[in-house]
Amino acid sequence: MKGTVRSVGALAAVLVAVSLSACAVDDDATGNQAAACAYEVTYQGRTYGGVGDVEAGGVPVGAELGRATFPPCNDHSGSDETATTENAYAVEGVSPKVAIAVGAAPDEVTLVAVRPGGELPPEVRRLIDDK
Repeated sequence: MKGTVRSVGALAAVLVAVSLSACAVDDDATGNQAAACAYEVTYQGRTYGGVGDVEAGGVPVGAELGRATFPPCNDHSGSDETATTENAYAVEGVSPKVAIAVGAAPDEVTLVAVRPGGELPPEVRRLIDDK
């Protein structure tokens, strides 16, 4: 029974650490700490994370797919942010199950990808390497 209690405690500690890692704390220009949430969106039940290696306009955008949802950040106490949505676009040559582009218009998009195991899928890595 003691092993079970330790395992549950260890699992709880890991889950807290993972939850906290979704938000980063940076010092702003005044030396104050400002929290920032991870760049994540959901689309058709999948969670996509930002891909910082692609410059604006460097994403080969395809057809509009619908709307992707940005979950609320709520990165500081008293925050009451709500989820927002943005246009979701296909990325040419990549399945929407792997990566999409999100933004107000096709020429103002950010590439986001599903990251199984924390790694970029090979299709997305090839897209970045080709730029």
